[in-house]
Formats: sequence, C-alpha cells, structure tokens
Amino acid sequence: MMKDDIQLVKDALDRVLAGETLGEDVLYALADIDSDEGCEALLEASEKITERFCSRRFDSCSIVNARSGRCSENCKWCAQSAHFNTGCDTYDIVPDDEAMEAARRNAECGVGRISLVASGRAVRGKALDDICGMLARIGRDYPIATCASLGLLDREGLQTLYDAGVRRYHCNLETAPSHFGTLCTTHTQDDKIATINTARSIGFEVCSGGIIGMGESRRQRMELAIKLREIEPVSIPLNILCPIPGTPLQDTPPLSDDDILLAVAYFRFAHPSVQIRFAGGRGRLSRETTVRAMRAGVNGAIVGDLLTTIGSTVARDKEMCAEVGYEF
Repeated sequence: MMKDDIQLVKDALDRVLAGETLGEDVLYALADIDSDEGCEALLEASEKITERFCSRRFDSCSIVNARSGRCSENCKWCAQSAHFNTGCDTYDIVPDDEAMEAARRNAECGVGRISLVASGRAVRGKALDDICGMLARIGRDYPIATCASLGLLDREGLQTLYDAGVRRYHCNLETAPSHFGTLCTTHTQDDKIATINTARSIGFEVCSGGIIGMGESRRQRMELAIKLREIEPVSIPLNILCPIPGTPLQDTPPLSDDDILLAVAYFRFAHPSVQIRFAGGRGRLSRETTVRAMRAGVNGAIVGDLLTTIGSTVARDKEMCAEVGYEF
C-alpha cells in the first residue's frame, strides 16, 4: 500500500505539472492516503506544485472587525452568534477614524490589502452606507487594496460596495457541502454561493475558503477544496478552528499539525495557482509547522489582529517569508 500511495502521488504530481486539472476521483484518492511515507510524498509534491505555479510574492491582508456580535445566524463555530453565550465584544459600526487608522498602520507595514468585516446575516441600510464610505476613503487615501466581508448581500448591496471602489468580496463556504448542515441551519451553503455568483457577475474577485477542524473528515476537507473550484476564487483563506467557550464546538479536539499540513496539500493539488492564505487559528502553530505549510502551499496570510482571535504579527510573518524565500 505504501508503494501504491507513493506512485499515486507521483502520477498526480506529473499530471498537475503538465497543466492538467485533476478529477475528483484522483483528489479523493489523495485524501485517502494514510501511510507516513505517502503523506510525506504528498507534502513534498505539494511543494513542487507551489514552486511551479505560485508567485514568490507573499500576499498579505488585514482585517478590521467593523461590527461585532449579536449575529442572527447559528454557526456553531462562531463567538459572535447571538444563539450562544460567549461573552464576545458587541458593538455597532466602528468609528470612521478607527478604520482609517487601521488602514494607515497596515499600509505603512507593507500589508497589501485591508478588509472590513461585519457580523450579521447581511449588512444593510445606513450600516452599509457607513462601511462603503470608509472603504471609499481608504481606497482614495492609502496605497492599500480594499476588500469586504459583509454577509449575504443582495445585488443592490453588492453594487453599492462595488461603486465605493471595492473589487474583492469575501464569503467563505466554511466546510464541505456534506458537513455544512450539521454546523449551521439559519442559512445554507447555496445561499452563500448565490451571493458569490452575484458578486462575480458584478465584477468582484472572490475570496472564499473555510475552517478546518470542525469534526470533518480528511475526505471532507478535500470535498471543500473541490467545491471551491466551482466558484473560482482568487484567494482561499484556510482557518483552523479555535474552539470558543460557549459555542457548541467548544470541546472539539484540536487538529494535529500533520492534518493541518495535509489539508494545505489537498487545497494546493486542487488549486495549483490560487492564493492559499492562513487565517484564523494559525497562532497555535509552531514556527516549524508554519514554515512547512508555507513551503507546501500557503502563500498568503491574514496578518495582525484577527476578528475574535489574535494572529501572528507582521514582523514575525516577514521573518518567516524570508526564510521560505517569499517577498513580503
């Protein structure tokens, strides 16, 4: 079986390097590999794909939590859901000067993009107008690209955002289609895809990924990677679950470093040239594991403070980028 695993990886690698898009049967077979030798071969092959197809420019993004808490949705992983008692900060739209200061700091640090993120099923009305005003000012006043993650916006809301100068929209699929319904019942993955398709039709680039470590299997991590191919994201954020006290997932065992690295390889095989970025939860990883993940496919990150968890500092990210051979 070990020899079969290694041959499977070699054949899959050769096909990817030749420019072929792997079929679902091959991708699921890669996710079924469980021998130590086969898993190591998979990571080494993923490094070769990254070297061949990905820019050596590390793509950095920072987040401003523009509205926090009291969310109507019942996503089991989320500290901001009103369905759970997590004690998270709750506030309405942040003051304009706070968002502008965050943009200034990130631009000075060389961060490439800033995203305003807001809790709730969808941002509407005055709240949307306020956020669009901030994003328009940021785009005008600072050398940093803008992105937004404002929930299940309709066409009118997305057009308002586009008219404010934003050109990338973020909406995670979160997990495999076969697993999503066990984690959230107030909206569906199809609702998310409808928003994403509308955003793309207006002209937005799409940033969409998910969270690993929510009780899904290795095959289901690959299932998410495969599903994401349908919406053609330019950026895939890969979050690692941080179990939040008060949420239904509070006692979820943490993923092993090996499972996290393998997930990176799954996504790289399914998306040879797409930006794969570490997002929430990466602060728990050792430097060694983080560097290996960067070699195996992570070529971007959300830097600085991350929503309800704290991420890596920009300085630390720059050091690791230099070690791996990326330009920050």
